[in-house]
Amino acid sequence: MENSDIYLRATMSLIARNTFPPEKLAEVISPVANVKTYETYNLFDGTRTQTDIAKIQATDASLLSRTVKRWIDDGIMVKIVDAGAVKPVHVYPLPDRYIEAARKKIKGKSNGRRTDRTET
Repeated sequence: MENSDIYLRATMSLIARNTFPPEKLAEVISPVANVKTYETYNLFDGTRTQTDIAKIQATDASLLSRTVKRWIDDGIMVKIVDAGAVKPVHVYPLPDRYIEAARKKIKGKSNGRRTDRTET
């Protein structure tokens, strides 16, 4: 990656963080805080194609395509062309703390009962 690419990406990230702070970004990515959706979004770092990511995440390619289109329409993702391949790129990765919080939320539920609070 050339310096100009690095500077452009840093500028895009700074502007995006002002437009979409991490909590808003998380909400746009997945309104229900879905761990797999968060992880999928973070894979779009410009090094992989949409097809690559669908295979990695073992997800339906057409569903992923609709999701990527929504993310582009919402302004949290753009598409670049690299060596003739179209590669979607997130404006910045969702911080790991949001993914971990979503995981804890899932673990806090068992058998339909919430276990993340004390019962009296």
